[in-house]
Amino acid sequence: MLVFSKTAGFRHDSIPDGVAAVKQLGETGGFTVDATEDATAFTAGNLRRYAAVVFLSTTGDVLDAAQQRAFEGYIRGGGAYVGVHAAADTEYDWEFYGGLAGAYFQSHPAIQPATVDVEDHAHPATSGLAQTWNRTDEWYNYRSNPRERAHVLASLDESSYTGGTMNGDHPIAWCQNYQGGRAFYTGGGHTKESYSEPQFRQHLLGGIRWAIGDAQADCRPENGYGALFDGTQASLDDWRQAGPGSFALSDDGTLTSTGGMGMLWYAGPGFGAYSLKLDWRMAGDDNSGVFVGFPPSDDPWSAVNNGYEIQIDATDAADRTTGAVYGFKSADLKKRDRALNPPGEWNTYEIRVEGERLRVYLNGVKINDFTNTDPARSLIDGHIGIQNHGADDEVSFRDIRIKELPVKSAKSSGAMASHGAAASQGD
Repeated sequence: MLVFSKTAGFRHDSIPDGVAAVKQLGETGGFTVDATEDATAFTAGNLRRYAAVVFLSTTGDVLDAAQQRAFEGYIRGGGAYVGVHAAADTEYDWEFYGGLAGAYFQSHPAIQPATVDVEDHAHPATSGLAQTWNRTDEWYNYRSNPRERAHVLASLDESSYTGGTMNGDHPIAWCQNYQGGRAFYTGGGHTKESYSEPQFRQHLLGGIRWAIGDAQADCRPENGYGALFDGTQASLDDWRQAGPGSFALSDDGTLTSTGGMGMLWYAGPGFGAYSLKLDWRMAGDDNSGVFVGFPPSDDPWSAVNNGYEIQIDATDAADRTTGAVYGFKSADLKKRDRALNPPGEWNTYEIRVEGERLRVYLNGVKINDFTNTDPARSLIDGHIGIQNHGADDEVSFRDIRIKELPVKSAKSSGAMASHGAAASQGD
């Protein structure tokens, strides 16, 4: 990796601490680090040596036109960008960089404590954090909100400090796939103390790991989803256990399967055209799955016989392993393997149902595209469930959320009308 910390404006006295921290993270994270403030490092040939370039509290106009072109080519060729704090206070007249960083700095209040709301619990930059993260830093206001273009990982609770100017929607860390490359930005890191904070270091390391491709995550923009399960006991009120076994809810908002073969299913209104997203993690060689398109029933075998299961299983036959529509269609295994994080790390499914078509995305990559042709089954109206497979299978789930999609047929219009506003409360 290349850490670049040239400044043409304000210079942060925390830069040496930041450089040292990234080098230390590299020692344990398996990557080497070169640090420079020499912009002549930005040539096509030299940049090809690096898996990522970290802009560490850079300020002002730090690259000339030729260096900018070299960096644009690097990103478009699959390179990665990590922006830290004042990286957003850099290159205001370079449109490509503004899109890459996600937003430009506007102003900041005094250094003070604030509460960070963690929005994504699967991305490696935030998966180790609780629902809220209380810390002290210099909290930037930005000229625009990146939410429509980037995937927000964490945001500031503006009621927890003074000086926020983003009307209550204040992203502070985000990621995106950008013109062929990957980009991660965190607004933290103004203070020297940041780089000795274990949680901030893990946050930064997680962003780096994703940027260099050592960990996978869904960094597509995510808007308009409503929570079916948000990590609280209250959000389980509309869920029912079918069959034996159960799910245990932990303090960090994670549901973990336990006991015999059963299913936890959402007993509210059924769904027709929708995008379902959820985060899941296996402990080892475990078995579980997500059921869709089944009628309401407290018999878990009703879902097996009438719906479809998107499988979670580390080792099985191709049509019965992770990403498969169980027993019907294997995932694209090459794409699946590239997108999959190993047991012990979080993954994100998007299960997209439109008419009788079912698509599966793993960490933002489409790995399965299946169309139901069985007249005895239908995806047009049905329920959603997560499987507890057996006593020896430990699979965890977080943040189950859904978004209605436009109905494309008269048949599905009737199905969507059956659950109406209940499914659209979060849209």
